[in-house]
Amino acid sequence: MQCSALRKNGHVVIKGRPCKIVDMSTSKTGKHGHAKVHLVAIDIFTGKKLEDISPSTHNMDVPHVRRVEYQLLDIQDGFLNLLDSDGNPKDDVKLPDTEIGVQLKAAFDEGKDLMVTIVSAMKEEQAISFKEAPQGA
Repeated sequence: MQCSALRKNGHVVIKGRPCKIVDMSTSKTGKHGHAKVHLVAIDIFTGKKLEDISPSTHNMDVPHVRRVEYQLLDIQDGFLNLLDSDGNPKDDVKLPDTEIGVQLKAAFDEGKDLMVTIVSAMKEEQAISFKEAPQGA
């Protein structure tokens, strides 16, 4: 996608990482050439802040980010055992090392039915949030 077409809250690849754009500004064209776009973005998996400056006419990669909700069946050896809405099992997502992972494990240990939101982009996946499943669903 062309740099000038990117928007705040959109996604972009910076230094090979899928990121969400939190701020962007465009500088005026200089004596020799192109307007520059200054992007400030946060890595959707690590939460690290990344910045990039590139000419507005250049193309930048945009990651294909998918969010899917899964039902949590079990937690084994640090991996989540999940089930999608079609009943297909998925067991290759790690329990996150973050606060969310701790809360998720605690809620699961209390015996709650949980729905976990998995975000995936560029062959990486991570649980980013969870909520209690509606009863009787």
